[in-house]
This record gives sequence, C-alpha cells and structure tokens, in this order.
Amino acid sequence: MNKEQATELIKKYTEGIASQEEMRLVENWFVQQSEIQQQDPEDIDYLNVKHQMWLNIDQQTEPTLTEHSLDIRPKRNSFLSYSIAAAAVLVIAVTAVLFYGNHKNVATPQLVKNDINPGKNKAVLTLSDGRKISLTDAINGQLAQQEGVTISKTAKGQLIYQTAPNASGKSTSEYNTIEAPRGGQWQVILPDGSKVFLNASSTLKYPVSFAAKERKVELTGEAYFEVFHNKKSPFRVIAKGQMVEVLGTHFNIMSYADEKTVKTTLLSGSVKVSANGMNSSKPGVESLILKPGEQAQVSPERMKVITDVDLEDVLAWKNGYFKFNDNLQSIMAKVSRWYDVEVVYETPPDPDFKFRGEISRDKNISELLNMLDYTGNVHFKIEGRRIIVKK
Repeated sequence: MNKEQATELIKKYTEGIASQEEMRLVENWFVQQSEIQQQDPEDIDYLNVKHQMWLNIDQQTEPTLTEHSLDIRPKRNSFLSYSIAAAAVLVIAVTAVLFYGNHKNVATPQLVKNDINPGKNKAVLTLSDGRKISLTDAINGQLAQQEGVTISKTAKGQLIYQTAPNASGKSTSEYNTIEAPRGGQWQVILPDGSKVFLNASSTLKYPVSFAAKERKVELTGEAYFEVFHNKKSPFRVIAKGQMVEVLGTHFNIMSYADEKTVKTTLLSGSVKVSANGMNSSKPGVESLILKPGEQAQVSPERMKVITDVDLEDVLAWKNGYFKFNDNLQSIMAKVSRWYDVEVVYETPPDPDFKFRGEISRDKNISELLNMLDYTGNVHFKIEGRRIIVKK
C-alpha cells in the first residue's frame, strides 16, 4: 500500500465511514510501517504522513491530545477493542509507537552502551530496637520476633507479620519502619492482615502490634493499601500532613516530598480524607468522603475531588508497568525513582507537551527512553546514573 492510498483510508477510518475490510487494512498498514521504521527509518517520510493525518482528523481526536501531544501507547490488545477516536490517535503517532512485547525496540548505541537496569524487590527493615535488616539480602524465612509477633520474609518479595495465638493483644509503642529505596519496591502484610505495596523511594512506619481501637501507620512516598476490614478499629494513614481513615478498603496514596499534591485514589469501599491536620474532628480542618473511582488531591492551596480518574493509570506501577499521560517532567520523576537516576535538563521542558504511552517496568532504561525519543521532540544521553534530556 502506498502513502496516498494509506492517507485516503486513514481519512475514512478517522471519519468513521471505513468498512471492516478497510479498517483491517489500515491497522495492518500501521503495524507494517512501525516494523519498517524500526528497520530503516529513512525509508518513510513520517513527518509528512503525520501532518496529513492531523489535517484529516482535525477535532475528532481526544480533547486532551492537541498538536502539542503525542501518543506513544503500545497496545496489548487488538485495535478493534478501542474506539475510532482512540485508534485515530494511534495512527497519528506513527513516529512514536512501540508495540508492547511484539516488536523489538531498537535504542541508539549510546543508550544501549550505558544502559541501566530497572528497579527490583529491594527494601530495608528497621526494627524498633534500631537493628536494620536488608530484605534484599536476607534469606527467606523468619527474620525476628517482637511482642508476640513473628516477622518473616517470603521468596515473592513480601514481609509478613504474624501474631502468635497466645499473644497478649495489647497495643505497643514500638514501631518498625520499612523503606523501599530508589530503584526498589516491596510488599508488607501487617499484623492485622492488611497488605501494603510500597513503590520506589517510599517509607512506611507502623507499630509492631496495633491498638485495639485504632490502626495507624505513616507513609512517605507512594503505596497501595488493601486494608483488612475491622469496623471496631479504623485504619488511619498519615501522609504529608493529611490523614486517610478507613474501615476496610483498597486505595492508593501518592505523597512524595517532591510532588506538590498528595493524591489519594479509592478503588473500593469508602475513605475519609482530612487535610490541614491529623484530626478531622477539630474546627477548621477540611475533610471529604471518597467514593470508588474518585481521587482526593490535597495541596497547600486547596483540596478537591477528581471523579473521572484513570484507575489503570494510578495502579500501573503496582501492576508492573509505566503508563504515561503527562508532561516530560512528571514522567521523568517516575523514571528517576524507579531506575535510581538523576535527571538533568539542558533546557526547561515544555509543560504543555504531553506524552502518552505504556511500557513494562522490567525494561532497561534505554528502551523506555527510546520510546520517548521516537517522538522526535526529545532526546536523551546517559552518563553514569545521570540522564541528560536534550531537545
């Protein structure tokens, strides 16, 4: 299929008037062009094709994707499972597509030569008596005993707290801390059975055993919680000046020190988010109740609820991949934490230019950077553990 035929079919495709056979031809052409680009990018004038596609599609694409946006999403499912508009966006971005797992991502020699491995299960446990245990290096099995609680490590990268049957059940003032450093992640099963998934550069502080009337932990960074239901003992998370209170539910909190906004996203159940303090019963403290699928955003200036949250985007890190739908600075902040690298910009990035894409967190950094590089709007250089971002 030549470029003129492809352009005409793309026009019909994006206008929603293509037949099933024509849709199949466009989709097959798209895959073929992606393969050819990876073999010899100079064989195709992609910029001209992309420009023509923009003229054809005009305002029919998703409103968040403007002329300053490029879609680099690899697809794990058939194109036919997506709307015409979404498919059109995919075709627009022929210069910036990486197919997930089916096509080889050929990075530049400089990136490959200085490649950096992805993060892994890595954490340090600090016991209440000050002892530090590297969970990365510790053998599987029992690590310690405290207050009638046995602490064990599993082969799956979990830290499990189990209360002995004859334990007193009394609360304790002793706290343990688990830290997943930059380039690390870990899972914790707390004494009450609640599960916590820690993202890179995150710390969780929690008591060796919970009080009867309250289960309280402190979070720095990002974590996904699956809280064991106990209506007699609310579960409270203190994170960067806000408190999240639940009885039993699934939710995600992102509260990194270098992020201006604390984001609490509810997957199921109900949570109460209080800002400007730790106790929502005090006068002047703002609080709200989240419903499943909503996100509370708390910053020094305000507190608001977002109702149209992309839950897949929020939980991408927990599910083992990056899902980008933001500007370069936000994307590189996530990359910096997971790959434990410093990011340096030669010139300030355009905050209005958004990238959209997905890639496994198991990939080396060269593949991720090369995916972003496909847009032609940004380039990278690796120097040790520094990523230089260039125009």
